[in-house]
Amino acid sequence: MRVLGVDPGLTRCGLGVVDGGKGRSVRPVAVGVVRTPADTDLAQRLLSVADEVERWLDRYRPEAVAVERVFAQHNVRTAMGTAQAGGVVALAAARRGLPVVFHTPSEVKAAVTGSGRADKAQVTGMVMRLLGLEERPKPADAADALALAICHLWREPMRVRLAEAEARAAELARSHRARLAAAAKQAGPPKTPAGPSKTPAGLAREQAGPTKTQDESGARR
Repeated sequence: MRVLGVDPGLTRCGLGVVDGGKGRSVRPVAVGVVRTPADTDLAQRLLSVADEVERWLDRYRPEAVAVERVFAQHNVRTAMGTAQAGGVVALAAARRGLPVVFHTPSEVKAAVTGSGRADKAQVTGMVMRLLGLEERPKPADAADALALAICHLWREPMRVRLAEAEARAAELARSHRARLAAAAKQAGPPKTPAGPSKTPAGLAREQAGPTKTQDESGARR
């Protein structure tokens, strides 16, 4: 499976393509960075990112696209630009019918290094080791893009299996509820409960017949 990893951004947008083989084997295909000047109009910056992503999609033909999920940052303007760049990438992939999955930074770090708190140097070092790179990808956005692709290759099969298991469990639950409803309908309405049972003394009085009573003068009938 071939994956395009994208570390979105306006000033620098990292791109990395990785092929996944049997087991956890991975092989680098391409890595690069899209740069846009900070003094350029926002729409033009997004267009530049979109055009370059389109070229990468056409050239390398990935089967999926992995994008880093944006979290709130202290710099709201930077966070907004990052989210906008990620949206442009997702749109380009969707137009080609490619699945787009967003991975959090901690997910990427945990997948590549085994720790969700690893720093950028540790992530870059593991990316170099896993992909057999002799030189450190620069800038860090390029290494992060490769890490995203690796994360997707290793996490997506597990996520798909989990989703399939949840879907099967939901279908079994629906079938079970349907069988219970059908059985209740076939059994019909509940039967009316019988009247109160009579005590042994009451049964004895019924068998003995009506009791003799006295009239007002006290004479017995």
